[in-house]
Amino acid sequence: YSNFIDNLRVYVRGGTGGMGYPNLGGEGGRGGDVWFVARERTTLKSIREKYPQKRFVAGAGANSSVKALKGEKGKDCEVHVPLGISVIDDDGKQIGELNAAGERVLAARGGLGGSLATNFLPCKGQRRTVHLDLKLIADIGLVGFPNAGKSSLLSKISHAKPEIANYAFTTIQPELGKIVYADYKQISVADLPGLIEGAHANKGMGHKFLKHVERTKQLLLVVDISGFQLSMKTQFRTAFETILLLTKELELYKEELVTKPALLAINKMDLPCAKDNLDELMTQLQNPQDFFHLLEQEIIPENTLEFREVIPISTFTGEGIEELKTCLRKSIDEQAEQVNEEYRKKKLLVLRTSK
Repeated sequence: YSNFIDNLRVYVRGGTGGMGYPNLGGEGGRGGDVWFVARERTTLKSIREKYPQKRFVAGAGANSSVKALKGEKGKDCEVHVPLGISVIDDDGKQIGELNAAGERVLAARGGLGGSLATNFLPCKGQRRTVHLDLKLIADIGLVGFPNAGKSSLLSKISHAKPEIANYAFTTIQPELGKIVYADYKQISVADLPGLIEGAHANKGMGHKFLKHVERTKQLLLVVDISGFQLSMKTQFRTAFETILLLTKELELYKEELVTKPALLAINKMDLPCAKDNLDELMTQLQNPQDFFHLLEQEIIPENTLEFREVIPISTFTGEGIEELKTCLRKSIDEQAEQVNEEYRKKKLLVLRTSK
């Protein structure tokens, strides 16, 4: 996965409480807490470089004294983490999520200060090992088999400069780009490492790829019109079979992924016979079930994706690129309007019931 890090294991410990003052009934200060705080332009790699020990310990509470019967609370430890982080303990239980800048998750609570209840002895802070699991947040997630042209497409529609070559696994880490429109509207696009058959079972980059799809608002499937074959040892798949296989992999990993709004970009329309292949594919997409009897049962998904738009493109000649950008903008705007409408209806319902 190259230099890209999407999982980091760290140790956190809340501060120890301060000593109580038995003679005067004084209470020691509570130990400081450890917080994870979401902040933009932060990466897990920068955290690992800045804190190689990967240990975060909050300050101890102040002891009670004649001058201060109530000791001061220990200093909190705040760790800045990227957006899209899930905080998970060693048992696999999720402690919290951080999806927007400024959101906070309490990772370890400080111990209580010494008081009458604790015989004036301080308590130790909470200590545990937690995992910071990153899932990229983007408006559009590019989904496709290796060499479908996702990296080339990202470089055409955004300012991102992903590595592009003619071998199967060009993309070995997620790439994020932004489409900037004339009215300065921006849409973020994530080019995610290429899927292969069996990715749901963690083959290839499996779960490292698929978990990043979860936080994208919409999917853009990128398919080679001439079909796909990973190597001489693997079976050749037509464009139609490729779409079904991609859907199957998403479905087997997490069923909800197939319910996301999706668009389809048919790439490499500059190749000979591309027009004939496209006509055949469009016929198959109109009624996919009519062609299932010709395919092996294991590649057929339970539910087929319904594409909002199907756009033929060529990243080589630039054909269809502007149309694709327009369709992505329209689809994202429609989804935002739908979310706003649902929010308005919910608010209206709350107001009516409260009256």
